[in-house]
Amino acid sequence: MEHSSEVERETKETKISIKLNLHGSGKYEISTGIPFFDHMLTLFAVHGFFDLSIDARGDIDVDFHHTVEDVGLVLGDAFDKALGDRKGIKRFGHAVTPMDDALASVTVDLSKRPFLVYNIPPNTDIGVNAFTALTKEFLRAFANRGGMNLHVNVLYGENEHHIIESVFKAAARALDQATSFDGRIKDIRSSKGVL
Repeated sequence: MEHSSEVERETKETKISIKLNLHGSGKYEISTGIPFFDHMLTLFAVHGFFDLSIDARGDIDVDFHHTVEDVGLVLGDAFDKALGDRKGIKRFGHAVTPMDDALASVTVDLSKRPFLVYNIPPNTDIGVNAFTALTKEFLRAFANRGGMNLHVNVLYGENEHHIIESVFKAAARALDQATSFDGRIKDIRSSKGVL
């Protein structure tokens, strides 16, 4: 079964279009106007084996916040739509991923009970446009709209680029695991029978 979706959202601050196939090969077309963010989303597609197309236009002349957060909202909507009723998926995923000096652990539960835990080494965040702060905003929006419980714990790291890269790679790998099918799961993986 192919889990795919297309979602668009337009506000006075951003215009975003996303196409997603959860069970792809890692093909990507990413354009947000923010090169570092494009790089992270590319890694996310490749390491999660998600076919992902993102076209985002935002008021990046003001700052990056609106574009980064809104991409998180729309990507979360795309995941939620692609997952459908969530029958047959593993639901849980976990990955630990290094990037040079940094090591990130990401655990996800596609429970429809959104929550974000985001722990990074102290003194990493250097301001509102630092990607450590923007990554938290992206992940919060993504988790809320995607209906996932998302725990991000960077165990250590010094370089901001490496820290954020390890987070995006680990998140992709954990989500690939959680969205995968298991032949033993015939319905929704919950003792309640619903999420």
